[in-house]
Amino acid sequence: MDTYELAGLRPRLPSPLEPAADERFARRGLTLLLKRDDLIHPDLPGNKWRKLVLNLRAAGGRPVLTFGGAYSNHLRATAAAGRLLGFPTIGIVRGDELAGRPLNPSLARCAADGMRLEFVDRSTYRAKHEPAVLAALLGRAPEGTYVVPEGGSNALAVEGCAELGRELSGRADVAAVACGTGGTLAGLAAGFGGRTLGVPVLRGGFLGAEARALQEAAFGGPRGDWWLDERFHGGGYGRTTPALDAFAQDFEARHGLAIERLYVAKMLFALVSLAEEGAFPPGSRIAAVITGSGESQAVSSR
Repeated sequence: MDTYELAGLRPRLPSPLEPAADERFARRGLTLLLKRDDLIHPDLPGNKWRKLVLNLRAAGGRPVLTFGGAYSNHLRATAAAGRLLGFPTIGIVRGDELAGRPLNPSLARCAADGMRLEFVDRSTYRAKHEPAVLAALLGRAPEGTYVVPEGGSNALAVEGCAELGRELSGRADVAAVACGTGGTLAGLAAGFGGRTLGVPVLRGGFLGAEARALQEAAFGGPRGDWWLDERFHGGGYGRTTPALDAFAQDFEARHGLAIERLYVAKMLFALVSLAEEGAFPPGSRIAAVITGSGESQAVSSR
């Protein structure tokens, strides 16, 4: 698989950077900008394109095995890439209890795109990086299968996401992105000249260490000026709150943009809250990275 083949997917790069008139920012002397990475490609939107592109080049058309939960956008993007570029894909899905149930819309899309789904118990999934566990999984895969980690986050993914930072450099003072595995944050901060905010969508407080490790793997050390705000995960991955749902609906009405709930809504909610707290100096241009469309839905609200 060469650069020409990937270019044949016709990604929209650089993605648009659109001003969003919002009085919650304007009355504090701030400018909100929307970095529309969701428009890069209909099947590989946002950070999914940026994290996969160098990995797919490295795979060179070999089968790709990767990991994700039942609602993983990364699994969907990998499956779509396999369909579009003609290589086999295998998805290791967290939760063996799902094996006997009807597929949810996310996993059904993966299967329709040709991905072979393997459901594993949660203890096996947690141990997926251990050599013996990974060897067993690869033993059921075609010879020469290329492994992409959960969420697509590895050194190549971080290098791909650095291009996002370069696209924003000089055009914004602050960039904000929702974080699942830390790869997009690690790359964005490395390529961006301003401050970068990561908004974790999971509980646990582990993402700082993950992002630092990814920067070490990609660049040999820390890069960029970045920080995390852990307050806006909404109860954890796949969860929202009534307040978050109401916020997303209001933002959609204000800006005519469908807001993805699992990641993007949490990041935008964080930005509005931080603006109200006076966290940004007047005159700041704040770029919110829209990493996915409003198609994905949260697992539960509480």
